[in-house]
Amino acid sequence: MTESQAAAEKAEPYDRVQAARAKGRPTSQNFIEQITEEFLELHGDRRYADDGAIIGGIARIYDLPVTVIGIEKGRGLQESIRRNFGAAHPEGYRKALRLMKQAEKFHRPVLCLVDTSGAYCGIGAEERGQGQAIAENIMEMMTLKTPIISLLIGEGGSGGALALAVADQVWMLENAIYSVISPEGCASILWKDAKKMQEAARYLKLTARDLLALGVVEQVIAEGSPKDFSSVYNTVKAMLYQQFTQALKKPTEMLLAERYQRFRRIGSFRETD
Repeated sequence: MTESQAAAEKAEPYDRVQAARAKGRPTSQNFIEQITEEFLELHGDRRYADDGAIIGGIARIYDLPVTVIGIEKGRGLQESIRRNFGAAHPEGYRKALRLMKQAEKFHRPVLCLVDTSGAYCGIGAEERGQGQAIAENIMEMMTLKTPIISLLIGEGGSGGALALAVADQVWMLENAIYSVISPEGCASILWKDAKKMQEAARYLKLTARDLLALGVVEQVIAEGSPKDFSSVYNTVKAMLYQQFTQALKKPTEMLLAERYQRFRRIGSFRETD
């Protein structure tokens, strides 16, 4: 084990939170640019608007056609404002579902890139059915008749992340996080003190290693240097191609049964004397 790997193993959970939120961390756009040969972006939910917080379209990974959907925080202040800092509206989740159903029709595998502190919780979003949009995505993804892989590349916050994380496999980057609530929000509720976020982060078990041990995710992808993600892109690209190629060979009934059982296993336990 190298010194950097040893330091990473000892990192406090809240250090991972800060790394997941770090300025300059690759976004969904960066991953799409680096792991696909082509990308044709598609827009709109066909009901209300085109949400900039969700980007999606048709791409190729090597010679394999795929549908890629990502939650995008934006690169730079102006773009981040246009992308609503990765806080998606209901029309964003409806756009994502539209693209997934299109992928199902043509039996293209689906890749979801997750990076959000949570879905947008403004009045307008609630009036347009934010909760229903997230619930519909969860329900439809469970029975989508094509392979799905979700990759958490930064923050995976609450239902906003879960709406794109019902998949055959869920992967995480080493410094990504995945939790029902932020450490600050948890500390504010439990102790009425947001400054206890480090303690909350330990209890939430939100790191990739914690979630791998709990069976919530299948793969943790090492990051190496935060300034050079080229090895991460290459690893992710090769892994996706291999996994999707194998999954496409499975009968649809087997694919759906395995996805169902994946979620049934989470949280199961046995009591012993």
